[in-house]
Amino acid sequence: MSEEVALENLSYEDRAFAPSPEFVAQANATPALFEAAEKDRLQFWADQAAELHWDQKWNQVLDWQIPFAKWFIGGKLNAAYNCLDRHVNEGRGDRVAFYFEGEPGDTKVYTYKDMLREVSKAANALTELGIKSGDRVAIYLPMIPEAAIAMLACARIGAAHSVVFGGFSADSLSARINDATAKLVITSDGGFRRGAPFALKPAVDEAVKTTPSVENVLVVKRTGQESTMGAKDIWWHELIEKQSDQHTAEFFDSEHVLFILYTSGTTAKPKGIFHTTGGYLTQAAFTHKMVFDLKPAKDVYWCTADIGWITGHSYVVYGPMANGATQVMYEGTPDTPTKSRIFEIIEKYKVSILYTAPTLIRTWMKWGAEFPNSCDLTSLRLLGSVGEPINPEAWMWYREVIGGNRCPIVDTWWQTETGAILISPLPGITATKPGSAMGTLPGIVGKVIDDEEREVGNGGAGYLVLTQPWPSMLRGIWGEPERYAETYWSRFAEKYFAGDGAKLDKDGAIWLLGRVDDVMNVSGHRISTTEVESALVSHPAVAESAVVGAKDEMTGQAIVAFVILRGGVEHHEGEALVKELRDHVAKEIGPIAKPRQIVVVNELPKTRSGKIMRRLLRDVAENRAVGDSTTLADPNVMKLIQSGLSAGKSED
Repeated sequence: MSEEVALENLSYEDRAFAPSPEFVAQANATPALFEAAEKDRLQFWADQAAELHWDQKWNQVLDWQIPFAKWFIGGKLNAAYNCLDRHVNEGRGDRVAFYFEGEPGDTKVYTYKDMLREVSKAANALTELGIKSGDRVAIYLPMIPEAAIAMLACARIGAAHSVVFGGFSADSLSARINDATAKLVITSDGGFRRGAPFALKPAVDEAVKTTPSVENVLVVKRTGQESTMGAKDIWWHELIEKQSDQHTAEFFDSEHVLFILYTSGTTAKPKGIFHTTGGYLTQAAFTHKMVFDLKPAKDVYWCTADIGWITGHSYVVYGPMANGATQVMYEGTPDTPTKSRIFEIIEKYKVSILYTAPTLIRTWMKWGAEFPNSCDLTSLRLLGSVGEPINPEAWMWYREVIGGNRCPIVDTWWQTETGAILISPLPGITATKPGSAMGTLPGIVGKVIDDEEREVGNGGAGYLVLTQPWPSMLRGIWGEPERYAETYWSRFAEKYFAGDGAKLDKDGAIWLLGRVDDVMNVSGHRISTTEVESALVSHPAVAESAVVGAKDEMTGQAIVAFVILRGGVEHHEGEALVKELRDHVAKEIGPIAKPRQIVVVNELPKTRSGKIMRRLLRDVAENRAVGDSTTLADPNVMKLIQSGLSAGKSED
C-alpha cells in the first residue's frame, strides 16, 4: 500500500460558539447521554427503543453477523401506530401535525386525529386493492399531505413503500418499480412548481408500460389538469371517500421491512437501500428529539426536504411524527412568488426549528439579506443543516442573518444508508465551529483512518468509517446482498465505509470533506473539493462555488472552479476578480490549492434535490462531451456554463 496521506488537512477554523446558558438550562440532551452510551452501548439503545410503543418487547438487543445486523429481535411494533394512534390515545389528538402550505397559497391544517383518520381510510383502501404485508408500493407524489398519508398507510398494513422523487423521469421510475416489483403506484395528476402546474401522471403512464408487476395506479387530484385514466387507474379521492375511518393496526416484527429508497450507485443501476422498522424508528425518533431539542407541545418544526429523499423519510415523517411534533409542509419553490416565500412562511407559522440544505442557504446568500430581513424570524430558536458539508461562511451567514446570532446550528452528517443522523453537535452541550459537524452522537462509534486503517489523530485527515453497528443502519441492498457487502464493507476490514472523507482539527472536531471521489490530486497533494469551495465562498463576492479536478500534464490534476457571485456583485473587471479569487484561495489554504481556472456562472448544475453534479462540470473542464444531464433541475444550465468557460483562465 502507498504511504501517501489519505487527504491533506489544509484549512483551519478558530471561531467557536458555545450554547447560551438559557439554552443549556432547557436542553433535552445532557452529558449523561454520552456517559450512558459509553458505559453500555447496547443498553443505551435499548433504553431509546423503550420510548416507543411495542406490542411485544424484544428478547435480544442485537444480532451482529458482519455485515448484517438485526436489532431488538423478537420485538413487535407498528411505525404508523407510533406516529399516530399513540398520540391520539394519550390525549394529543388535537395537536397540529401539519400546517400544509401549497405553492399557490392554499392551506390546510391536519391534527394528529385528522392524520389517523386519513391514514386509516388509506390503509383500508390499500387493503381493498389487494395490498398486504410484504408487498411493495411505489409512491411518486409532490410535497403534499397525501405523501405522508400514503407512507404511513403502507407502514400500517406492513407493505414496504418505495418513494420515488417527483423530479425523476419515466425511465427512472420504471427501473425502481421493476427492481422492487411494486404492485401499486400512488401518484397525482401533478403539483405546483414555480407558479405553474407540472404533470406527474404522464410519466407514470409511460413507466407502467414496462412494469408488469403494477396492478393499479392510485391518482391524487391536486392540480385538476387533464389526465388520461386507463384501466388500472383509480382516483384517490373516489376510493378513499368510501372507506371506513376505523382501522386496527397490525404489529410486525422489528426486522420487518419498512421501506426501500433508491440511491445512485457507481454503476448505472441505482441501489435499493432498505430499512426495517424497530431500529430505524428508534434512532430516527431519538436523534430528532435530541439533535433538534424538540419540545413537542411548543415547537413548530420545519424540515424543507422532499419526501423523495431520506431526509423527508426520517425528519418529516417518521422521526417528528413518532415524537408528536407540529410541522410545516410546503409544496413549492423558495422563490415563488417572491424570494421571501420561505421567510414569510416562518413568520406566518412562527417556526421555531428550521432544518434545510446548504445549497438553499447559499442561494439565499446570493439573493441577499434583504429578503430574510423583510420578515420577522424571531420565532426561530434552532437551525439545522443537512445534505452536504456546509461552508464556514455560509454557516456564519445562516447564524447571523437567519438566526439573528441567537440560534444554535446543528450541522448534521448522515446518509440514506445510515437512516438517521450519526454526526452532529448536540445543542446545549456542544460549542460549535462554523462548518464542522463536530462529533459522533451517543451510541455511535466512528473513526477517521488512513489507507493502512490507522486512526489519523487530531490534525489528520482520511476516511470516515463506522466500526460498530447502529440501530437505523441499512439492512442491505434490495435483492443484492453481495453488492451490499462489496459496496460498504470491502474497502476496510469489518468497517462500514460509504466513501466520505473527513478530517479532525486540533481539538478533535470532525470536518466532513465530501466523497473521496471528489478529491483532487494536485502535484501529489490530495485536496478535497470541499475545502477549496469553502475558501472561495469565504470571499465577500462569492455566494456559491463548485470545484473539480481537471487533467493537467504538469500537475496530474488542476483545480477548476465555477463560482456564483453574491447579489449586488457585478461581473465587472472579470480578470481582476478572477486574480483576486485565486489569490484569496492561496491565502486561505496555500498556493498548492490555487485554482488554475475560475469561471463565473449564473447557476450550477444541480439535481432537483440541490446536489451539484460535479461529474458534468468535470466534462466541461476537460473539454469532453457533457454526459447525461436529464436529472438536472435545469438541463439548459450546462450550455451557459460551456459558453463561459473560455473566460476566467489565469495561469502563473
